[in-house]
Amino acid sequence: MSNQYQAYQDKMQKTVDVLKHEFTTIRTGRPSAAVLDKVTVDYYGVATPVQQVGNISSPDPHSLLIQPYDSSVLKGIEKAILASDIGITPQNDGKAIRLSFPPLTEERRKELTRQVSKYAEEAKVAVRNVRRDAMDDFKAQKKASEMTEDDYKIAEKDIQNLTDKFIKEVEAESAKKEKELLEI
Repeated sequence: MSNQYQAYQDKMQKTVDVLKHEFTTIRTGRPSAAVLDKVTVDYYGVATPVQQVGNISSPDPHSLLIQPYDSSVLKGIEKAILASDIGITPQNDGKAIRLSFPPLTEERRKELTRQVSKYAEEAKVAVRNVRRDAMDDFKAQKKASEMTEDDYKIAEKDIQNLTDKFIKEVEAESAKKEKELLEI
């Protein structure tokens, strides 16, 4: 594939990379600090990611421990976690915050599987939007006589093949995450 498609390929790859990151924030068996990626704390008037205000560790297979660098931010971390969508109630002991992750129920697994499907569908739409933008650019080039009809047909076929490749990658990542959720 020529360099004229590189920008579109990069955009499609970025979409898949974002999807993979989104999937890391969905909890499966062992809790990961990635579940806190979207949680921000009001730290001296600035929305700051939890990872930047404290040390996050996993002392056992079912919990995370957040030890803030500044104990004055404990209440803020607690409020931010309660306001987030992770569904865990933090336990504040005055020095650190413990998040205990119970085993996933069948209902929660199905809910998380629906969330995975939603993220995957959004990624597919984003890939198709890149295809649409590429085709709009090629149509403009054809209209301006910068591209022949034959070149346009080849570009259309190449962009469709690229789109199909990335849609398959999105589906594979989605299937892998859903399998991971249902196996626990």
